[in-house]
Amino acid sequence: MKAVWRYKTLYLMMLPILAYFCLFSFYPLIRGFIISFQNFRLIGNRPFVGFDNYAAVLRDTAFWDAFQNTLIIGVGSLVIGFVMPIILALSLNEVMSTWFKKVTQMVVYLPHLFSWVVVGGMWIMMLSPDTGIVNQILLAFGTDKPIGFMSSSFYARGVMIFTSVWKEMGFTCILYLAAIVSINPALYEAAKIDGASRWQAVRYITLPSLLSTMKVVIMLNVLSILRMFDQIFVMRNGAIARKVDVIMMYTYQKGILEFKIGIATAAGFLVIFATLIITFATRFLIRYDEG
Repeated sequence: MKAVWRYKTLYLMMLPILAYFCLFSFYPLIRGFIISFQNFRLIGNRPFVGFDNYAAVLRDTAFWDAFQNTLIIGVGSLVIGFVMPIILALSLNEVMSTWFKKVTQMVVYLPHLFSWVVVGGMWIMMLSPDTGIVNQILLAFGTDKPIGFMSSSFYARGVMIFTSVWKEMGFTCILYLAAIVSINPALYEAAKIDGASRWQAVRYITLPSLLSTMKVVIMLNVLSILRMFDQIFVMRNGAIARKVDVIMMYTYQKGILEFKIGIATAAGFLVIFATLIITFATRFLIRYDEG
């Protein structure tokens, strides 16, 4: 108690923050967990049904279809979204022109600042079979007919993965560039004296120095694998819904459109549990705590 009284000012300053998290994070989480065990109604009784909601979700083939789509799109975005920013950062690091490097960084970072409403709408127009610039380029190179990227189940998941990587690649690239700048230049000078080529310097100095940043990027991306929603909500349509609807779209449909709040909440908590499992497994596999 003496320590608390001694630093009472600091504790008082923390009270608004604690109240914020209790009101907007912890209480909704606990309340939602209770709802997942209820036959929830806005008016009237809300009887507890035990694990019936969870059982209903796990028996629903639509949930497992959404789970499969989530894993395919999420893992694809994770892998490609991990590799491409590294390649881009290493390439930009080799650029000698300062102004060109800064302009390129700004251009590739801009998509991250826009919402999926803007980015999704832009790509829907660009991939249009009638007036989209992508099909115009393909036709100019001899394609027989326009490709319906946004109406073909064959291309649907690939489009979602590509646009997701394209939007976030610039932000991740900036993280890698910041880590590259912090590398001791003496290491490169010593490697040059020893006769190392530029590729050898990248392989044995740059990449190992980026290891801790890579682990952070992997963890951040893993946390978002099962929480995709904005992109799919904006870019999906009836023709490709079966191939791109993810778990969060399933919870949206059950909770908002069908008003089955208990089932939707149960599905949401299954996402939380699955995310925890995937996160801890990834943390163990990449040895995150070892630096």
